[in-house]
Amino acid sequence: MTNGPWDGRAVCVAGLGVSGAAAARALAGRGARVTAVEARDDEERRALAAELEARGVTVRLGDGDTLPAGVELVVTSPGWRPDAPLLAAAAGAGIEIIGEVELAWRLRPAEDAAPWLAITGTDGKTTVVRMLACMLAAAGHDALAVGNVGTPIVEAVAEEHDVLAVELSSYQLHWSSSLAPAAAAVLNVAPDHLDWHGSMEAYVEAKGKIYAPGCVAVHNADDVTSTALAEKAPGVERRVGFTLRVPRPGELGVVEELLVDRAYTADPATEAAELAALPDVRPFAPHNVANALAAAALARAHGVPPEAIRDGLRAFVPDPHRIQHVADVGGVAYVNDSKATQPHAAAASLAAYEPIVWIAGGLLKGLDVDDLVRSCAGRLRGVVLMGRDRHRIAEALARHAPDVPVVDVADTDTGAMERVVNEAAGLARTGDTVLLAPVGASFDMFANYPARGDAFIAAVERLAAGPGGDAR
Repeated sequence: MTNGPWDGRAVCVAGLGVSGAAAARALAGRGARVTAVEARDDEERRALAAELEARGVTVRLGDGDTLPAGVELVVTSPGWRPDAPLLAAAAGAGIEIIGEVELAWRLRPAEDAAPWLAITGTDGKTTVVRMLACMLAAAGHDALAVGNVGTPIVEAVAEEHDVLAVELSSYQLHWSSSLAPAAAAVLNVAPDHLDWHGSMEAYVEAKGKIYAPGCVAVHNADDVTSTALAEKAPGVERRVGFTLRVPRPGELGVVEELLVDRAYTADPATEAAELAALPDVRPFAPHNVANALAAAALARAHGVPPEAIRDGLRAFVPDPHRIQHVADVGGVAYVNDSKATQPHAAAASLAAYEPIVWIAGGLLKGLDVDDLVRSCAGRLRGVVLMGRDRHRIAEALARHAPDVPVVDVADTDTGAMERVVNEAAGLARTGDTVLLAPVGASFDMFANYPARGDAFIAAVERLAAGPGGDAR
């Protein structure tokens, strides 16, 4: 019930992370009777509970499994799996379950609500949403990046903005039912989060929910699944592709050193608009050019002129831990892509450099790495492996790159990354790139992927400071 009355409605907020706490505040502010449940019971949670209780929210810490009595609606945090006991109980009782993003859509003002330009995909979401926000700002719009990045979206819809650039994960889309962005993009689709969704088919289905009747459906013309989702999306206003090839009518793509638009011109069959040059894309890598084209396709759907696409790309500041050049030491480049936590992301990173000493390992989350290793074998100078599932990468290397030197670092203590970097330096030659593209999650050794990237940066800086170090 879009923009329906919330006064007195009994709502359970499941999980008190950033999105859950924001949802609880937003609902309480509209008069709902909110019970927030959270399995954790620590000092941070107790402080948050005190703040929420002052707003009239009932908070239950230490029990995330029991469904509160009398609940009419459950708003779940995106990380909660559908088979979580509380959610399973709600579903069994016929109680609607939505996520914070769906709640935000329903809380939009009845009139003059800011349109959403929405982005999902296995990789590149955060980069694209930030590029898009820069393009919109360069065109003079009051734009905000929200969703799975930046401001919680339930807070953003209560503010006055011209347009929202919305990053959406497959989890968030799973729990959404009525979203209708003005334009939406599926950047790419590769196996990920299959333990949460249960199957590749369910994961793909969740991604496809971003397209709604009346929207401009932006798709990756170089990605079969992205294109198929756009083609079968019912009732969309139009479909616009982006590609690293020379674009056909209806697409954005690359012509020599230029990013060009053959979708939003007056006559796409005969006209192309120059949007930017390849050096405007930072950091430069093929997959980041695709990111820039996807952001441009969404921006152009909102009427952003070509010059603002260029200015937005030039203003964009890349987030750390995404193909981040750390230093050159002894003629070898050291690049941090700790965010490459699954095969699709690592493949894009590995395709950007040659020759490579590859640092890999971590938690593979059940994903297969054979295709990845097969595709990059010819680019590898050597490999240094770390983390719990490193043996699976070693097995793939033995099958597909048997002549590539492999160093196994079994250490998991705080100095492990320094040993990894030193081993990589020993394999590298002048002109090589030492690339941290772990292909696995970080939680076996680090708090998160930024912590892993920070450890890599610190180890490279220590290497550069040693005899003969020349960091620049």
